[in-house]
Formats: sequence, C-alpha cells, structure tokens
Amino acid sequence: MSSHHIVKEKQEPALIIANGASCSEELLGQLLEWSPFIVVLDQAIYRVLELGIKIDVWMGDFDNSHDFDDIRQKQHPLEIVHTPDPDYTDLEKAIQFLIDRGFPAANIVWSTGRRADHAITNMTNLVRYKDRIRLVMFDDYSKIFPLSGTFEKWYTAGTPVSLIPVGTVEGIVTTGLKYNLHHEALIMGYRSGNSNEAATDGMVKISAEKGDMLIMECWDL
Repeated sequence: MSSHHIVKEKQEPALIIANGASCSEELLGQLLEWSPFIVVLDQAIYRVLELGIKIDVWMGDFDNSHDFDDIRQKQHPLEIVHTPDPDYTDLEKAIQFLIDRGFPAANIVWSTGRRADHAITNMTNLVRYKDRIRLVMFDDYSKIFPLSGTFEKWYTAGTPVSLIPVGTVEGIVTTGLKYNLHHEALIMGYRSGNSNEAATDGMVKISAEKGDMLIMECWDL
C-alpha cells in the first residue's frame, strides 16, 4: 500500500495516522489516495511500515526506544519530529504541526477504538481547532467533524447524523432531520442528539449560537 499521487502542494488534506484501532484497507486506501502529506504518530510507525505506506513525517514523544537510522532508511526522505510536551496529546501536536505548516485541512485515521480514554479525548479535542484547520476523523463506522459556522449537506433519507455536544451547546437550529431542533440546547452527559437521521433526500442544515459540537455521520458495516 502506498500514497503520494501528483497534486499541487497543500491542495489536498494532509493525513494523520494515529495508533488506535485499524480501519479497513478500503478506507485507508481511499484516504491515502487523496492525501499527499502523511504524518504518523509514534508507535504507529511499525504498523505503517508493515503496510508499506510512504510517509513524510514521524512524530511523537518517543518514550520507547527506536532504531531511528533503520526507520530513516526504510522511509527516506523522512522528517522526524520529537514532541516531548506532556501537556498535549500526540494527535494535538500533529494538528498544531500542520497548522504551523500552513495546511488548511487534515483527515485523521486510527484515532478511535482500543483505549476509550484516548478515543474520547481525540474526538472531543477536535473542537479546539475548528477555526484554524478543517479536521475530519474517520473510522469504519463514522465520519466525525466539529461544527464550524453553519453546516449544510445533501443526504439521502435515513442517513444517520448524530449531534454530540462537547460541554453545553445553545441555540441549536436544524432543518432536514427527522428530529429537528428549534433554538434548543444539548448538554454533554445529559442531552445529546444521538442517532438522528436525514428525514428525506435533501439538504440538512445545522447551526448553533454558542458552544462546541461534533457532527457524526454514522453507518453499520
């Protein structure tokens, strides 16, 4: 499995490969096809090497020992970025790295599954960067992204669309969903918009006056 088709620099989203549960080869292949710049987080490098994926940057706190020379030879040219700051997760460091490099968007994979604390943190931290870079997190069952401004998209009837508040979200207005919200609030742990769906074939529109929210397009394999 490889990546790097010919595109103009930074026109396509970068891809961050974390170290959570693997996704299907089909999904990973689709993301690699449209991601000319690949960032891999810490221990995930060995899983990536096994798959034969060509990457650009390997970053992490590198608490475990590594044969850096061997990995450089297998991935030449490769930029290795040591990020020991314990106040941020590896995923947050990768997102900030891409912001600093001027990338307008990034897809994220292998960031859910396995440890629940990592998965929850990875998902909820997306809202922190919603005004600085477009982020979309993928796994085999969902596509997750933060609400930024007003969201509009055409869906087929019955497509599951969940609204997950991160904290308290006020003034939510939706159209096109089976269960629409009319200037209402969602509160994490108390009231969520889980397992809503597109009411008909057509546009769904979602906005909020205050707070942070994740939109999840979900499906069952």
